[in-house]
Amino acid sequence: MTILIMDWPAFGSRTVKETFGRLGHKVEIFDFPQGSAQADIGEELGMKIASEILRTGADIVFSFNYFPVIAAAVHACRKKYISWVYDSPAAFLYSMTVFFEENYIFHFDSHEVKRMRNDGIEQVYYLPLAANTEEYDKMTADEAAIKRYDTDIAMIGSMYKEKYSYFEKYTKFDEYTAGYLAALTKAQEKIAGVNFLEESLTAGIMERILKKVPLSDNKGTGYNKASWDFANYYLAMAVTSNERKHILEALAEKYRVALYSTDRSGDIPGVGYRGTLDYYTEAPYAIKCAKINLNVTLRSIQTGIPLRVMDIMGCGGFVLSNYQEDMCNEFVPGEDFVYYESTEHAAELAGYYLEHEEERLRIAANGYAKVKEKHGFEGKCREMINIVMRASEEVENGRRFS
Repeated sequence: MTILIMDWPAFGSRTVKETFGRLGHKVEIFDFPQGSAQADIGEELGMKIASEILRTGADIVFSFNYFPVIAAAVHACRKKYISWVYDSPAAFLYSMTVFFEENYIFHFDSHEVKRMRNDGIEQVYYLPLAANTEEYDKMTADEAAIKRYDTDIAMIGSMYKEKYSYFEKYTKFDEYTAGYLAALTKAQEKIAGVNFLEESLTAGIMERILKKVPLSDNKGTGYNKASWDFANYYLAMAVTSNERKHILEALAEKYRVALYSTDRSGDIPGVGYRGTLDYYTEAPYAIKCAKINLNVTLRSIQTGIPLRVMDIMGCGGFVLSNYQEDMCNEFVPGEDFVYYESTEHAAELAGYYLEHEEERLRIAANGYAKVKEKHGFEGKCREMINIVMRASEEVENGRRFS
């Protein structure tokens, strides 16, 4: 089988290409400009993709995340399109192209799978993300790495204070709107497992918001609403920014805390800012050298397991995380990872596990073993192909006996 991979700098892109090849498929590569306006429905890009499908004789087109222009090209060529979504929010999943029968959408967040199925999208499947444990096993931290990355607690991730972030662009609302949004984000920060941001945006408050923020319903090929955009791109970042800041502040009062991020966030006393990390060559060492690895999930990820968590476990690191429903379904709390229920609880758990090394190492080892057994790339890639083949056979049988 020939698989045409839409290649862009996605986390895991290199590994998935190698994995499909290892499974015996012929792999062809297309350099895909995922950050361009053409990624929605760009006619020129769509024609290039369609030409490449025909040239390579591809049976399946694959991409990390879903892109309408790819779906349209595959639809025109009557092939199969596999997309494995790891980003949230993902506005392109509200494109009308998701209804094409050639699509096989695999999403890491079970909440989004249910939402899409409720919208009438049949070929969408829950598939947690993967970690390349084989590669991580080769990366043993030497003395230099330990000296560079050693810390009690590490967090790898954005603080959503960068100048380019959607959250930072729109902050000057009228007094009533600013007060409403501040109260809403504060309330959501204190509640895990339930996201009420979008439903709290009434028609009245959205009217005030839209005077400042240039959003519109059903733009382009999409059917998402302005309230969804604002809740997931603005409010979710605002809540996450506050939550990460508050937890890091609490942890840094007692412990050595390292932050690897695109911004310094120098307003957090005691937190050591260590810049950014290369995903492949540096992040695994930082994970391995931290006693505790902190995960504070972006609030637009409603139930899913962030890639960060899979990578931490895949490196054999100890995970201290907020509550995520899918994480508790795939792993056992207290056995494979630990989750906190509040800022104070996070600090309490950190102190306990820093003092109880044997227990901490046992939990980290359990998480690693489970990721290695159940969440490797080979198993996930094989599962996607098998689902596509079974679905195709069912369609053929249905046609044959109709």
